[in-house]
Amino acid sequence: MRKIFGIGETVLDVIFKEGQPQAAKAGGSVLNSVVSMGRMGLPVSFISEYGADDVGDIIDSFLNKNGVNTSSVHRYEDGKTTLALAFLNERNDAHYSFYKDYPSRRLNIEFPHLQQDDILQFGSFYAIWPEIRTQIRKFVQESHNSGALVVYDPNFRKSHLDELSALKPLIIENMRMASLVRASDEDFRNIFRVNSPDEAWEIVKNYCNCLVYTASTEGVYVRTRSFSGKFPVKSIIPVSTIGAGDNFNAGMITSIYRNGIGRDQLAMTGQKEWTSIIETAVNFATHVCLSYENYISEEFASQVYK
Repeated sequence: MRKIFGIGETVLDVIFKEGQPQAAKAGGSVLNSVVSMGRMGLPVSFISEYGADDVGDIIDSFLNKNGVNTSSVHRYEDGKTTLALAFLNERNDAHYSFYKDYPSRRLNIEFPHLQQDDILQFGSFYAIWPEIRTQIRKFVQESHNSGALVVYDPNFRKSHLDELSALKPLIIENMRMASLVRASDEDFRNIFRVNSPDEAWEIVKNYCNCLVYTASTEGVYVRTRSFSGKFPVKSIIPVSTIGAGDNFNAGMITSIYRNGIGRDQLAMTGQKEWTSIIETAVNFATHVCLSYENYISEEFASQVYK
């Protein structure tokens, strides 16, 4: 049976609106995705690191209760689980302040070995973090070489623009190892200074055979060597956009998994399959935007599962 793996940062998100705390949730880009997939009953495992402290215990228990395997998580004693304070503006978009206390030895685990058509999700700054870059690159490259379907989301924030010259080659290297690049219009503006899906595809096709380009309310664009399409999004008034992109990724992977689409099939997939993939992704993202949750609700998951 195919398995799904996500590798990424773990934080406790404390969400503020108008200066007041609204919620505290286990967070991190890939963590948000794997929780939603766990709630969908998919065979998903999380590869990460968090402290052997009270916050880490809360997060570990939460992940396991939601069907996420945490046997590949590094629970470190020398340090504390990361906190992320998320401040929502009038449009309910977030900016963050992070409080980190990592140990000197990071990701001290035995990485799993992926098989043909297993699915691996990775991305954000965690995928290019200098302190763990060697381990991440080795694991992703080995997964790619083993035939895994690798999904990469750069999720590149403006706060790292002053480091772009050093980080851009690592982002491109990640694209080379990916089967599918899912990135926003903001990502491409920040990283490559381009403003359209076609300009983005002209860049990505040099490294990867499949691009899913999200452009907020404008829609979702898919570009592969055999397919080009645009798909609509839903018009809503969001409560919070935290987790929207992460759950878009979770919806994509859920549909790819449930439709039995393997790595070699992905670049040859047509209108019918992409409609299913993107509709599921949009539904996941829309649902999450209507609450302070970072992941789909159990009720929503049961409806989708049926």
